[in-house]
Amino acid sequence: MNAHLKQDEPVDDNFLDKTGQGEVGKPLSRVEGLDKVTGIVPYAAEYRLDNCAEGVLVQATITRGQVTRIDAEAALAMPGVITVIEDDRLCARAAQGTAGEAPQQAPRTICYWGQPIALVVAESFEQARDAAKTIRVEYREENGAPLDPTLVDAEEQGNETVNQGDFAKALSEAPHSVDLRITTEGHASAAMEPHAATADWDGDKLTVRAALQMLNFNISELADALGLDEKQVRILAPYVGGGFGSKLGVSQETVAASLAAMQLGRPVRVVMTRQQVFQTVMRRSETSQRLRLACDDEGKLTAFGHEALVSNLPGEGFAEPVLQSSHFLYAAPNRKLQLDVARVHRMTAGSVRAPGEAVGMPALEAAMDELAEKAGVDPVEFRLMNIPERDPEQDLPFSSHKLAECLEQGARAFGWARGERKPRQRLEGEWWIGTGVASAARVHNVGEAKARVTVRPDGTVCVQTDMTDIGTGTYTILAQIASEMLVVPVEDVLVELGDTEFPRGPGSGGSWGAASIGSAVFLACKELRSQIESKTGQPIKDASLGDALGGEELSCEGHYEPGDVKSDYTSSGFGAFFAEVRVNRFTGEVRVNRMLGAFGFGRVLNEKTARSQCIGGITWSIGVALTEALMFDPNDGHLVNCDLAEYHVPVNRDVPELEVIMVEERDPVASPIQAKGIGELGMCGGAAAIANAIYNACGARLYDYPMTPDRVIAVLD
Repeated sequence: MNAHLKQDEPVDDNFLDKTGQGEVGKPLSRVEGLDKVTGIVPYAAEYRLDNCAEGVLVQATITRGQVTRIDAEAALAMPGVITVIEDDRLCARAAQGTAGEAPQQAPRTICYWGQPIALVVAESFEQARDAAKTIRVEYREENGAPLDPTLVDAEEQGNETVNQGDFAKALSEAPHSVDLRITTEGHASAAMEPHAATADWDGDKLTVRAALQMLNFNISELADALGLDEKQVRILAPYVGGGFGSKLGVSQETVAASLAAMQLGRPVRVVMTRQQVFQTVMRRSETSQRLRLACDDEGKLTAFGHEALVSNLPGEGFAEPVLQSSHFLYAAPNRKLQLDVARVHRMTAGSVRAPGEAVGMPALEAAMDELAEKAGVDPVEFRLMNIPERDPEQDLPFSSHKLAECLEQGARAFGWARGERKPRQRLEGEWWIGTGVASAARVHNVGEAKARVTVRPDGTVCVQTDMTDIGTGTYTILAQIASEMLVVPVEDVLVELGDTEFPRGPGSGGSWGAASIGSAVFLACKELRSQIESKTGQPIKDASLGDALGGEELSCEGHYEPGDVKSDYTSSGFGAFFAEVRVNRFTGEVRVNRMLGAFGFGRVLNEKTARSQCIGGITWSIGVALTEALMFDPNDGHLVNCDLAEYHVPVNRDVPELEVIMVEERDPVASPIQAKGIGELGMCGGAAAIANAIYNACGARLYDYPMTPDRVIAVLD
């Protein structure tokens, strides 16, 4: 039995509200939480397979060129070493995760320092690690590899270019304007679980336990890389310890473990060290952004200009979508937007949590704050008066829009003092105290999704899909939907994820997971409900599932396709951040005293997991604002700060008590369950609220993120 919906029009059915159980939206704890904290569930590197060998990757020590010879003689003579694998497929770049095919790579071509080029396999990890250090590699090095994105001729991304109205005239004639250059450093995903894969080959079928986010695409990528039919590959990823974009695509450790297992005929595990993860897996591009904004005396925007420079390797199609929310966030009749990509030889740039808005909005929202000050308008009021009624570029209606409510509710809860704002109004000891605000927006995405729901003879329910849970709460949300639709206790719903033998879900990425796979489960349950009620002749809540089926098993596959409905609307989540900071007048140290986020993202599926996602996003905003930056050596492009000791993510000392307001709405365009994504919205713009609070505290305008003490003290007078 199948239930299929191709969503070509808004969905007005509030069926979830009419089922009587009411589990959706409740703040349920994670159904798998106890198993996780007690260590019962295994992650990719923790499966115990008999006779499992260990592999360690060997990395290139040049920036650009070709490998001409690998001398493994010394390594092969060391105790425990089984083999050294040289294969062009080990040199492939990390995949983006949505192409469905292996990334292309010329034989033995090196494109960046640290690129994997070989695999040492031994009986133990320590033996493989030590042997890898003895590998001698000869290269044909190509000099003059471009490393600095500001020193190369960039490529304009035509699909991002907007020239609307007479931008130059509007800018020159406006009574108030800003022309700012704002930069952000590159970022690492820095997921807690390192990249790992354990592969087992039985002579016909390959089983890989891996840390991956997008199994629906990953199985195609891996099969393509290995020259296998997809039917010969099974990937298992039921538990993933964070991804944030770094595990969207198949990376080198998965290909390496698979190649080794097929060659040796025994299981092989490959786990990247923390340094290897930083050096080889996708980075977020640094950005250089020019913001030119203008408004009239009342504060209405008349000109909106946002241009950005990002970087990537030659041949890569991904460009950090810095302008993503700038296309629709604020109304202005005269607009100029442009995105350029510089080709440099640093490791692949790709999707890191909230690609685009995470770095584009901190720049835009800082510029909005400065223009509001010039116009003499309160920053909250300034944003409110420039919210468009329709998409200002495409003239489309918004599927729903809660920015105004988020700003208003957030301001009230935070205690925002509206009116004229001047810096340096509050000094406590050696600390200046100030507050700041910023808007939040994150485009809403959905993807095709399939899930199987089975009602068993004993009345329990099983949900199966290859969808992954990267810490976002997928297990719990799907259990809640099935529980409410079929009127069974949540504890009677078993959710099985992360197995390519199950129907293909949308994967975890782009904040589309819950709305997409939740809709597939909803459709399957709706059909099951209809079948059971037809069979029993009574509402499902009045009948026991086990009794209704008479000892039989009933199963249905839900299939959700987004369809064309989104082409008629602009769909996004919205929010607002409020921050209070203190700035040390002598050292330039910045501390966040308190921070609040108010968000509107459609239907709340689980209040607790949604709040957790918001808190995670706000925490990452603190990192973008104050601590996180990838630093590259200017001579060979290697990453200098390649671990958590030197790449500074926010820790407990950096994060104050955070408050979250969820402005619930129902978006009939977003998905059949009327929900939108939340995972990434929570960090889109938050860094600017901190930057604006720094200025309000001490009068220092900073244009480079992160705003470290040396940068702050340099502009304090």
